[in-house]
Amino acid sequence: MTTPAPEYHVLALSGSLRADSYNTALLRAARDLAPGSMSVRVHPGLGDLPLYNQDLEQGALPDAVHELHQQVLRADGLLIATPEHNAAIPAALKNAIDWMSRMPSGAGMSGKPVAVAGASPGALGTVRAQLGLRQILTSVGADVLAKPEVIVFGAHERFDGDGTVTDEFTRTLLTDLLSELAARIKRGS
Repeated sequence: MTTPAPEYHVLALSGSLRADSYNTALLRAARDLAPGSMSVRVHPGLGDLPLYNQDLEQGALPDAVHELHQQVLRADGLLIATPEHNAAIPAALKNAIDWMSRMPSGAGMSGKPVAVAGASPGALGTVRAQLGLRQILTSVGADVLAKPEVIVFGAHERFDGDGTVTDEFTRTLLTDLLSELAARIKRGS
């Protein structure tokens, strides 16, 4: 018996550039926990994107920007995991959103279902970063899921040394978020 191909393709973006990032590990867990109707592709990193500069939109886009645009266009939805840097989202993530919101085709972020999550060793997790991220995503017209909120605090206690999520409650929240994202994508198709 063959397994049917996933109907929904989700592009996952980590706001962290760290090799051993809890947020990237959270996205790898999402890839493993995704419902059968969904495939999750973790973007290899936002560090290759040049800083947003409108002058770079003239002519051919930088390769990393063009590739990100293509991945966003092919995706049915986005999953973004953000750390918190000084009570806000990291500069690399804001830069990526700036580039995605300026896609030449005009079909980038507007109306795209987006789920948000985040992990941090701190006691507040990524509460403030997620609030800011939701505001930014709303301003570019993304269809941001309000719930469930996946705010992983004390991340060093919820992941093992290999970056595997060991906390069952975190896994359940992430599974619920992915199910809601699949439902939102289905409603929009």
